[in-house]
Amino acid sequence: MHEIQIKMKKLNPKARTPVYETAGSAGMDIHALLDSPQRLDPGTRAKIPTGLAFEIPPGFEAQIRPRSGLALNNGLTVLNAPGTIDSDYRGELSIILINLGDKSEVIEDGNRIAQIIFSPVIKTSFAIVEKLSEAERSNEGFGSTGK
Repeated sequence: MHEIQIKMKKLNPKARTPVYETAGSAGMDIHALLDSPQRLDPGTRAKIPTGLAFEIPPGFEAQIRPRSGLALNNGLTVLNAPGTIDSDYRGELSIILINLGDKSEVIEDGNRIAQIIFSPVIKTSFAIVEKLSEAERSNEGFGSTGK
């Protein structure tokens, strides 16, 4: 297992440091930092603050992903999943949650609302060509491999 050190700033002393909940966890839970509960009615979305800012090393990104239990049990998920935090962003991490469920949900201060994973980034360049190599699937997509 590889480990990198990420610089983190608590913008509010009440902000909670993300932690791995188990030894095998890929992501760390992110907690809401709210002055008052935030109600999310079905079909609505909200930007939930965390009180955290990061200095991510060049060549890495942070990915914000939904929590599976929150999605299954409450219909709450990260709207732009996975959200990307670039290495040159230094502002507060906020999570865009959406309620895809059929009843209103309330986010309280300290609730675990998402996961954060740090990943390497591979920079890409493009070679403009007249023809691409043949492949088994060719241009078949959107369900072409069956159910």
